[in-house]
Amino acid sequence: MAPHPVLDHQQGPGLRRKRTQVVGLYTDPPDGAVVVCADELGPVTPRTFGPAPAWSADGHRIKAPLEYFRGPDKTWVYGALRVADGAAVTMTAASRNSDCYQRFLQRLEDANPGHGDIWVIADNLSGHNSLATRTWPADHPRIQHAFIPVGACRLNLQEAWWRIFRHHALAGVSFADSKDIDHATRIATAQLNQRAKPWVWGRPPPAPRHLRRQFVYSL
Repeated sequence: MAPHPVLDHQQGPGLRRKRTQVVGLYTDPPDGAVVVCADELGPVTPRTFGPAPAWSADGHRIKAPLEYFRGPDKTWVYGALRVADGAAVTMTAASRNSDCYQRFLQRLEDANPGHGDIWVIADNLSGHNSLATRTWPADHPRIQHAFIPVGACRLNLQEAWWRIFRHHALAGVSFADSKDIDHATRIATAQLNQRAKPWVWGRPPPAPRHLRRQFVYSL
């Protein structure tokens, strides 16, 4: 069987192999494969704000400096976007390491049952490329990795999904502990998955311009 053009590493010199592979997975994925983009967000730190300042007798707000307290807990949000339909899988963890990443990969595999490969597009974080993570797929042959080039986070569509997630789950919210962050993550993920749409790589072609009037000048 001839190798898939996206996954063929025998490319000419000077070509950006990683970028070509990632873009190819978006535009022409292998038959029967599931393409997901994975990344971590955080750390999200629980913080509580003090009471609001009171009002003066003549109806003016008393100015007071903003004070808040950050607790010792730190929570990382693991997320993966399935490009074909826009559905996302998230998980919260107390750290960002190989063990947590492997648990997240297991959750990805459970969320995508079947026999086809699961191509995970991710960055070159040490937890993604450690020895433990490289040996973990031996028992999970469906998991395949495609790492984006260094400094090219724009190639990971999960970065764009994080912007939408922050607006729905984290913006303007005060969390007391990691349980609140996990609850907000699960609620926001479920709401976003209800109106998920496929993610298409690249910009749509510009609409053709039509002249409203045509003037002819005679000299």
